[in-house]
Amino acid sequence: MRGESERVPLDFTAIDFETANSSNASACAVGLTRVRGGEVVATAGWLIQPPPGHDVFFELNTRIHGLRQEDVIGAKGWSEQLDDLAAFAGADVLVAHNAGFDMMVIKRACEATGDQCPPYRYVCSLQVARKLYQLDSYRLPSVAAAAGFLDFPHHDPSADALACAHIMIDAARRVGVDDIGALAEAAGVRTSQIVVPVREPVPALPVLEPLFAIA
Repeated sequence: MRGESERVPLDFTAIDFETANSSNASACAVGLTRVRGGEVVATAGWLIQPPPGHDVFFELNTRIHGLRQEDVIGAKGWSEQLDDLAAFAGADVLVAHNAGFDMMVIKRACEATGDQCPPYRYVCSLQVARKLYQLDSYRLPSVAAAAGFLDFPHHDPSADALACAHIMIDAARRVGVDDIGALAEAAGVRTSQIVVPVREPVPALPVLEPLFAIA
């Protein structure tokens, strides 16, 4: 058992990305929901210009989320909005429905732009739901409905992040915990972390003695 000093309250940030195409780096919108003490205290969301080379909008993706190239004109690029994302999330554990996808968006977009990827810890609400709910479908709308969060515009990233947050709050109540780590343990799922390659420092060039004296 963990000591009380190691407990983490039911504080987390739920996150959801939409992408322009099949590339994980093609983030075109993000939604965020901050939870403190098991209550939603803040939400945010914005459009993103996908990184160059990953910025073509596929019709399939547009049919899913409704976003087109013209919608992100004037939006911040990945690098420009990364500080905003980091400021909202802080040091929170991130939560997402099918979190592997959303964490890969962060990692691949950072790789595409050369930004340092934050090594966020995260828990997957889809995995939690499969352990704690008995449902015919574990798609986000179905699980959110079981958690009492109904009739939201699926694939609007702000709405999806809020739905995800409500799933985790409800799941914590079902198992009687008030700690994100304890919830993961009770559900038998891992708290994972984005693996970030260590950047090797660039070695300094040696200072050489001049071959010829300078007059």
